[in-house]
Amino acid sequence: MALDLVREKEFVSQYHYDARNFEWEKENGAPKTSIDVTFQLVDKNEEQKSTQFIAVLQFMIVRDEFVISGIISQMVRLKDRLINEPSEFSQDEATEIAAPLLDILQRLTYEVTEIALDLPGINLEF
Repeated sequence: MALDLVREKEFVSQYHYDARNFEWEKENGAPKTSIDVTFQLVDKNEEQKSTQFIAVLQFMIVRDEFVISGIISQMVRLKDRLINEPSEFSQDEATEIAAPLLDILQRLTYEVTEIALDLPGINLEF
C-alpha cells in the first residue's frame, strides 16, 4: 500500500563540491561515503489522523576526483496514519519518502560535475 503523502518543495540547505586533496588526506584521513535519511516529527494531528515531519538527507559521497556533501530536506504530511517514531516506517516506505531528495542530489551532482570536470555529468547510483 502506497503512502498518502503531501509534500512541500525540497530545500537544499547545503551542497558542497570539493576536488580531492590527497596531500591533505594523507595527514588528516580520507573522507568516507555516507548517506543518511532521518525523519523529524513536527506534528501529529489525531483528529485528522495525519503526521507532519521533515525528511532530511545528509550525505557525503566520495569519488576518485571529488567529494560532495550537504543536506537536503522536505516537509511531508502523511495522511491517514499517525507515526510516533521514524522506526515505524518500513524500509520501502523510507525509500519512497526519500526518493525526491535523492533525485535532487542526483540532478545537482550531474550538473555540477559536468561543469566542474568539463566532461559528461556523473550519475549517482542508489
